[in-house]
Amino acid sequence: MTIKSLELETVCGITSKLPQHDKIEMAFWGRSNVGKSSLLNTLWNRKSMARISSQPGKTQTINYYNINDLCYMVDLPGYGYAKISKEIQAKWARMIERYLDTSNALRVLLVDIRHEPTAKDVETYQMLFKKGFNPLIIATKADKIKKNARNKNISIIRKKLGLSQEVPVIPFSSATKEGKDEVWEYIEFFLNSQLL
Repeated sequence: MTIKSLELETVCGITSKLPQHDKIEMAFWGRSNVGKSSLLNTLWNRKSMARISSQPGKTQTINYYNINDLCYMVDLPGYGYAKISKEIQAKWARMIERYLDTSNALRVLLVDIRHEPTAKDVETYQMLFKKGFNPLIIATKADKIKKNARNKNISIIRKKLGLSQEVPVIPFSSATKEGKDEVWEYIEFFLNSQLL
């Protein structure tokens, strides 16, 4: 897809009313610092449209990016960030649960290819699956491990999350752009199936 227009259109905080859109949404989620904003910027060929930080927990709102006035890519706050209070974590969890229950979007779950999925990654995947979603799994930071470790790590991700062989796990690197075309292929297939 060629990005002709891109706009951060809506930002929702903990108490915000979530917008009701008539456009297709794709929601990107994962633990704090897994690389959601870097992934989005890479897909869009932008350096800093989605705010990137070396500090985890920077995205504290649900951010709706309007793409070509055709669809929304939604950047959800990361989970598992230890330096925020349990009360704030609980409020974020409720906000995201509200979003998941009211939006029929493609779900994209990001996991770090270098590490075994955390208990929270597993819990998040299972929650999405129970809600009837079959999320695309993107294994970020692929440039940070050796090529020969990759298949082993992807097998560990599959086993830990309980994925069937049909569920794609796409290795991705915002540094080398590896996986970018595959992610776009998946997104475009989803968009085309929804627009028919």
